[in-house]
Amino acid sequence: MIYLDSAATTLQKPAAVRYAVSEAMRTMSSPGRGGYESAMLAADTVLDCRMALADLFCVRELEQVIFTSSATHGLNIAIRSLVKPGDRVVISGYEHNAVWRPLWGIGADIRVAASPLFRPEDAVAAFQKALPGAKAAVCCQVSNVFGYILPVEQIAALCRREGVPLIVDASQAAGSVGLDFEKLGCAFAAMPGHKGLMGPQGTGVLLCRDGDVEPLFYGGTGSVSQQAEMPAFLPDRLEPGTHNVPGIAGLLAGVRWLQGRTCAAVLDHERQLLEDFSQRLAGLDRVRLFKAEDPACQAGVLSVQLEGMDCEEAAEALAGRGIAVRAGLHCAPLAHETAGTLEQGTVRFSFSPFNTFQEVAAAAEAVGDILA
Repeated sequence: MIYLDSAATTLQKPAAVRYAVSEAMRTMSSPGRGGYESAMLAADTVLDCRMALADLFCVRELEQVIFTSSATHGLNIAIRSLVKPGDRVVISGYEHNAVWRPLWGIGADIRVAASPLFRPEDAVAAFQKALPGAKAAVCCQVSNVFGYILPVEQIAALCRREGVPLIVDASQAAGSVGLDFEKLGCAFAAMPGHKGLMGPQGTGVLLCRDGDVEPLFYGGTGSVSQQAEMPAFLPDRLEPGTHNVPGIAGLLAGVRWLQGRTCAAVLDHERQLLEDFSQRLAGLDRVRLFKAEDPACQAGVLSVQLEGMDCEEAAEALAGRGIAVRAGLHCAPLAHETAGTLEQGTVRFSFSPFNTFQEVAAAAEAVGDILA
């Protein structure tokens, strides 16, 4: 199988990740629940992972790094900490359902700062127009559908000027497109562990500016056990229950693997694959590519449409040829509405550090065979 669906989950992991998960299951118990060897080993692993993530994302205090079960989990914490029913919230036109649905569920007044695909200057202008009077803003760093890198630095600056707290969804960016949390000045940044960070499913990270947050879950933390209310301090306030120690151990191995290569090197490799693949597809009739003219506007994700063919049908035909991709709306109907692809959806090819140019050539050949 040629796996080109890393925007959903990086199936191909460093060997160290699989080993770390297995070893954690064999040797570690629960952190903060005892002073014996397996509990202390678990506590050290959780601390080491928190430190590695703080280093990767330029987070000043370790307590600001929160472990979650997914980016969706983290986004729900962030949104429910900032937004009350009726509050006006500005979001980009490329947000995932992990943003749209929680806001809708709360009853927020959602204002979409829509702008054309791969036009960062228009995205800034749209936010500038929509932000006055808003209680919060949400912006993805990279569109999961199109790989479009939104101008979050400029949007964050606008939010600071207007006094509007910003939530950044870094789900498609973490591990390739850099994020400096301290410099960005956003209130929260959420990301999964199982995509670009190379960790296992069931892991995620939420970066918090301060401790004024509302927990989604309540329970034991191993700290201040005598009081009924949740601890007021981070990370305990947002990490009730037993940590996913095997998952965190695997995430640590993934982050360390990334640190040895750098996110910039990963992004460069994925962009080279995207460029090679798009050039091969450009030579085929009946293929529409959603590709930025400026390579700096796009990460390693390419959406396409095949003329006269349903996108789900195309993905099924590719799967029959050993090519794993995703088709449809990718849990982001708002992005498709903004880009004008809501009716048909797209076939999405997403690359990882483990993909090769030979795989890209084979995938392009398969697309040509299907069209023929």
